[in-house]
Amino acid sequence: MAKTPAAALAGPLRAAVEDWMRAFQTRLCAQLEAADGGAAFHTDAWERPGGGGGVSRVLENGAILEKGGVGFSAVHGEMSAQAAKVLLMPDPHFFATGVSVVMHPRSPRVPIIHMNVRYFEAGNGEAWFGGGIDLTPIYVDEAQARWFHQTLKTACDRHDTTYYPRFRETADDYFYLPHRQETRGVGGIFFDRLTVGQHGSADKLFAFVQEIGDIFGPTYTELMRQNASLPYGPREENWQMLRRSRYAEFNLAFDRGTRFGLETGGRTESILMSLPPRCEWHYDQQPEPHSPEAATLAWLRKGVFWAEMPPKS
Repeated sequence: MAKTPAAALAGPLRAAVEDWMRAFQTRLCAQLEAADGGAAFHTDAWERPGGGGGVSRVLENGAILEKGGVGFSAVHGEMSAQAAKVLLMPDPHFFATGVSVVMHPRSPRVPIIHMNVRYFEAGNGEAWFGGGIDLTPIYVDEAQARWFHQTLKTACDRHDTTYYPRFRETADDYFYLPHRQETRGVGGIFFDRLTVGQHGSADKLFAFVQEIGDIFGPTYTELMRQNASLPYGPREENWQMLRRSRYAEFNLAFDRGTRFGLETGGRTESILMSLPPRCEWHYDQQPEPHSPEAATLAWLRKGVFWAEMPPKS
């Protein structure tokens, strides 16, 4: 059977994906508000001068979440020649929609988390999906890191058993700070340019992206529940400020979504919504040998096969 060209799918697919993304943002915010129990998301609708717009929803000063952002956008127009060149697009016209999530908890015992699901259409009719989830614990809990990766693997395996090993490795390479020689956290999955027709049908790829989006809420609210009441003090808070600064370094220097948003005239407040509310840089700050902080730093490396690791006896 001949494959349907992506250009022929772009119209109905665009509408279906945009509608799902919009509804997903609303569902996810309700889940996170219920888990936090102390604050509600502030809603800020915006328009992009070049075409389209979005809704930024930000929660601040919650019982568990110090700051959380869930952003939806559906934008279109013409990008710069440089941006089109980077994306290997012969035609600079585009449409993009997606939901991006970053949670910065109050407690250093609750991990930072990021999730993104997105859909993109190029001016020549190509259409593709991308996204991923990664976890950034302030203190690595090995059992929770295994559970997180096993959850992602199970979701991936329902669609294609090659997805998890490929996308785990891509996440290791992507969420990496080369100037620090450390990963941002314990990784997760990251996938980009799953092209309709080339890598599967529109229905197949869209179903996978929907599942990745939908597992985020239950997965992260469970981590909130397990860790929110654990004790901490000034030492743990100081380490949290350092780890948050590493998060900010990645987002400002390496994150492709940040660069794409800024280069295509996106809304700056919404693009930088992912940054932590507070972080600190101190000269040559190093953990004490054999400390919990040093143990966490030792895990921040590529090639840790969390989903395959047996539980500790």
